[in-house]
Amino acid sequence: MRSERVEFNGHNGTRLAARLDLPVGPVRASAVFAHCFTCSKDIAAARRIAGKLAACGIAVLRFDFTGLGHSAGEFANTNFSSNVADLILASKYLERRGLPPQLMIGHSLGGAAVIKAAPEVASVRAVATIGAPADPAHIAQNFGGKLDAIRKDGAALVTLAGKQFEIRRQFIDDIEASSLEAALAQKGRALLVLHAPGDAVVGIENAGLIFGAAKHPKSFVTLDDADHLLSREEDAEYAAEVIAAWSQRYLILSPETVNPATPEGVVRVVEVEPGGFRQDVLIDGKHQLVADEPAAVGGTDRGPSPYQLLSAALGTCTSMTLRLYARHKNIPLSDVVVDVTHNRCHAEDCGASEVSTPAADLFNRRIRLGGDLTEEQRGRLLAIADRCPVHRTLEGHAVIKTELRSMPKEGAVP
Repeated sequence: MRSERVEFNGHNGTRLAARLDLPVGPVRASAVFAHCFTCSKDIAAARRIAGKLAACGIAVLRFDFTGLGHSAGEFANTNFSSNVADLILASKYLERRGLPPQLMIGHSLGGAAVIKAAPEVASVRAVATIGAPADPAHIAQNFGGKLDAIRKDGAALVTLAGKQFEIRRQFIDDIEASSLEAALAQKGRALLVLHAPGDAVVGIENAGLIFGAAKHPKSFVTLDDADHLLSREEDAEYAAEVIAAWSQRYLILSPETVNPATPEGVVRVVEVEPGGFRQDVLIDGKHQLVADEPAAVGGTDRGPSPYQLLSAALGTCTSMTLRLYARHKNIPLSDVVVDVTHNRCHAEDCGASEVSTPAADLFNRRIRLGGDLTEEQRGRLLAIADRCPVHRTLEGHAVIKTELRSMPKEGAVP
């Protein structure tokens, strides 16, 4: 992923700071992310979700609402309606870049805002919310005993997440007058509701109200024991994976360019963070995987290791080859299970004395065959296993050509 710093005008003309997270390869669709109340575009959950989508070819614009983060303007003059207006302007900015957003993602009050804004953006096909309130007025519960003072005096200082913010009466009036019912009742956009049952800031009952009011297609996914801000890395990662997988069912993704010389397509590997080993893998622009290393060697064990992926290639190719042969020869093969393990050993111990190097890679493959098979059929299938294409590649001499290319320059959409 590469991240570009951008700006656009907000609802009152002030400059809003944003990041446009772009894929390394072609942009296949785009999304807008709305952060939680008084948070910023750089909260960990927003970064991880944007990174995961970018690895899947989906550009993400995440921005600071007026008066927050690096954006200009005065927070005290904003309200829920102004956040919705900023979201619509963010979408128009993407349209001017030739990237009309198909997906809107909102966290907490940002989730309510994307529900409200989506009907105003014709290109939006899907909306995902994380810990969103069913009623914008819910946010007033965070103001504690200051609510009466705000109504009486017109404004009061409220401490939120350790910081003081001035909340004015116009903000209270606006959230109390706002409703999501009409937006949720509209058809034509898919909805994903993500919520943690133990969310202490926005109760799980809000997810039920949103889900019940929305039209199909709609989905609900629990975030189990995550907190409201998804502060644990594994919770943010899980939410990112779910949104990335779910959204692609509803978006119109630009097809990858097909090169006849590479019928298997492109396997794109993108590093998640420089401090770890985890990799996002996008295969032919359609299939997603995660690769990692075990915790014992400094990884987070959130995906298979490279050699496990290689073992998987051997195992799947073996099973497919056996099924193809059995189908062709009318062999009553009912089930195939292939176990593969990998190790390094001395060539002599592996039975590969012809290998020129003193050490060799050993793949132990154990095949289980189901069905009413004769011994002759079992023997034929065992022989066919050694003829699977990946087996031949591993035993042969593959040629790897490597070239170094530059990252796309900032401001250029690949």
